[in-house]
Amino acid sequence: MAMRSWLFVPGDSEKKLGKAAATGADVIIVDLEDSVAPANKARARELAREWLGAHRQQVAERKFGRWVRINALDSWMWRDDLVAVLPGAPDGIMLPKSAGPESVQALGAELYELEQRSGLATGSVKILPLVSETAAAAISIPAYATAPLPRLAGLTWGGEDLSAAIGASRKYGKDGRWTDAFRFVRAQTLLTAHARGVIAIDTLHADFADTAGLKRIAEEARADGFTGMLAIHPAQVPVINEAFTPTEAELEEARAIVAAFAGNPDAGTLQIDRRMIDRPHLMLAQRMLGIEG
Repeated sequence: MAMRSWLFVPGDSEKKLGKAAATGADVIIVDLEDSVAPANKARARELAREWLGAHRQQVAERKFGRWVRINALDSWMWRDDLVAVLPGAPDGIMLPKSAGPESVQALGAELYELEQRSGLATGSVKILPLVSETAAAAISIPAYATAPLPRLAGLTWGGEDLSAAIGASRKYGKDGRWTDAFRFVRAQTLLTAHARGVIAIDTLHADFADTAGLKRIAEEARADGFTGMLAIHPAQVPVINEAFTPTEAELEEARAIVAAFAGNPDAGTLQIDRRMIDRPHLMLAQRMLGIEG
């Protein structure tokens, strides 16, 4: 299953949940956290469970992933969130404000108990932590690379909470690029995910009307090595999906590289179309084609 676009859908909006399956998003994240007011949390849990159950067959057909963003572990709400949604067998839980690997471990222990109670296979519910929402969390990102975290599906990050935590009045420079602190966090997220061998999901582009800006950012994210990107509006989904989908020319080149090395298995360097290629090119080509190296 492709995991290019990860679309947040407010858990308390029956209308938006009803339209979620038709957005084309690779992953739907039913949000129980930031987009849901405290008074609506209980209703959001009910709707999330109903939506998960109604679309459970989509998992078997590999149409889209079904995830839930719960409330943070420092709230009193997260256990209630899990109890409500686990019977719907979500593919995974997005963990906001993760303080470090210990947060993922604490969530994993709770999931173990609830999987047993809900009749789910042990370890079937994965975890995607948001790893950058406090300064302390941001500087602990490399710890995810080696900690025992069997449920870890990937890493993602966000800038809004971090900017408040460090008192930053800006996240972007005049050139529209991330300023140093946020660029550092983004790079740490990307490198740690690859070191761990899990997916790296880039943060969202808050201006959902800025299609041109999103296109540039998504294309750069893929070029940098991210697997996919968060989305906050359905209109962002096709832009992200296109940016993270290899073109036919890219696929043709990748096939040519793989074929060249297959015909010369002992070669370290080869020439294709007057261009020298080596083993790192082969690794990139195999990854693009979904071939195990």
